[in-house]
Formats: sequence, structure tokens, C-alpha cells
Amino acid sequence: MGVAPVGMASRRALHFVFKVGNRFQTTHFFRDVLGMKILRHEEFEEGCKAACNGPYDGKWSKTMVGFGPEDDHFVAELTYNYGIGHYKLGNDFMGITLASNQAISNARRLEWPLSEVTEGVFETEAPGGYKFYLQNRSPPQSDPILKVTLAVSDLQKSLNYWSNLLGMKIYEKDEEKQRALLGYADNQCKLELQGIKGTVDHAAAFGRIAFSCPQKELSDLEDLMKRENQKILTPLVSLDTPGKATVQVVILADPDGHEICFVGDEAFRELSEMDPEGSKLLDDAMAADKSDEWFAKQNKPKASG
Repeated sequence: MGVAPVGMASRRALHFVFKVGNRFQTTHFFRDVLGMKILRHEEFEEGCKAACNGPYDGKWSKTMVGFGPEDDHFVAELTYNYGIGHYKLGNDFMGITLASNQAISNARRLEWPLSEVTEGVFETEAPGGYKFYLQNRSPPQSDPILKVTLAVSDLQKSLNYWSNLLGMKIYEKDEEKQRALLGYADNQCKLELQGIKGTVDHAAAFGRIAFSCPQKELSDLEDLMKRENQKILTPLVSLDTPGKATVQVVILADPDGHEICFVGDEAFRELSEMDPEGSKLLDDAMAADKSDEWFAKQNKPKASG
């Protein structure tokens, strides 16, 4: 198997993409329970050329939420396909772990379900069934989001891919527990690979993890994957966002079919600038989307009397 090019310190873990069926409840979870900020919100009239919104051709929206700017925080990308209210969950995404005693107290105050799985670690679910693990401690100064955990069917094969080909450093490896922790830098969100028995099922809710690299590395990365006979889901393509920077991306798939986006860093930093209007744009879009039953229920006329 080939070896990734040098200079991996210039790569960054950016975000994880979630497909959401209910923007209202999802926004409530990320904004009010976890305590994240709406960083930007964008509406699209047709499906993404790199299938960022999944295999759907219609109108969709993208909302970036996080604890701070995308330049130095790992964030969540919430993609909403108009008219699709539910996605079947697989066993591929095993959770995001974050350190925030504030999120735990928010969940208790808002009566959002929480269960303590080990001492000081609470499991909760975002709408749609996506698991989050909240550590009951003050968040680190860099970024409260510590790791994303994905299921793999063959840990060694996955380590070869993520470490040898994509150039990630292995921080921890536990053969007995069939898990490994990888990352591009000490102060970035890590990727945890957890071995499972059987195959990884992505179902319909499958997400995507995104990283950035210098734009000039994108074609080299694509060439490396071609030489190694690895899956390229979307060869190098330019993606437009109305009124914002155009970015170049390559979409890959690891041995278990986890989708991986690499985006040119320079243009992405421009695209991902925080929009002070983001929260308002999202709220306006939700108010205009009458298909959401939850919204209709919340706004039904009160009985007179």
C-alpha cells in the first residue's frame, strides 16, 4: 500500500455532516441543549454536485453549527432535504464526544433525555437518533468537541487507509478493544475507529466527515487513491454557494464505505466565515417551511375561552 505525501500538519478536521429530518427539533438540540452557535445557513435550489445532501436532487439547506468559528473548531453540518422527514439509521456512526458540563446542565433544565453511561459521561441523542457523549467537565480552551467515532469491520485495514494513505497520526491503539484514535494535530478533533462484528451498514442516514488540505494537494490525493485502487465517489469538482466562495472538493470512501470529503483549505476558509445573519436566515427558512408538523403544532391557534 502506498504512503501519503508529507506535510500532513496542514490538514484540518472540519465537520461531520448529518442528514436531519426535522430542522426545528434538531436546531433546538444543537443550539439550546449543546449550546452551539449557528455559524452560517445556506439554501440551495437543487442537489449538490458532490452529493453533500445525499442522493437527492431537490431543494435543500445546509446549517453549520459549532462552539466557535470554523477556522479553529470542529463543527456539525446539518443538511435538510425539503420534504424528507426521516432517515433510517445504520450502525456506521457511533457518536460524537464533547466536554461540556454546560450542555449537561442545559439538557437537565430542558428535560432532554440523558443517561450516565460511565462515571461523568452522559449519553444523549440528537433528533434522528444520532448519539452524543457529554463529558461532565469544563470544556478545553481549544474546542469542546473531542472525537467522532465511526464503526469499522477490519481495524487493521482501516488503519492502513487512514494512516498510510490519508496521513493521519495514530494517537492510541487498543487491539483488545478493537479501537484506535487518529488525528492530524494534537489540538484538533480526533477520529476514533471502533471495530464491530459483521458489516458496517450506512442505511439512509449515513453522514460524511470533512477535512481540508492545501488546494494543490487535492489532485495528488485523487491520483494516490486511483493508484491504490481505492474508491473515489466524486472526482475533483468545484462547488458553488450563492454569493460565497467556490470551493474544490474530492469525495472518497474508506474500506467500509464511510464518505470522506477533502476540500481546498484556502477557498474553504473564505466560504466558512461566520455569518452574523446565520441564525436569522435559519429561523426565517424554518418559519417559511410549512411542511414541518412540529412547527405547525407549536403555532396552532390557542383555543379561545
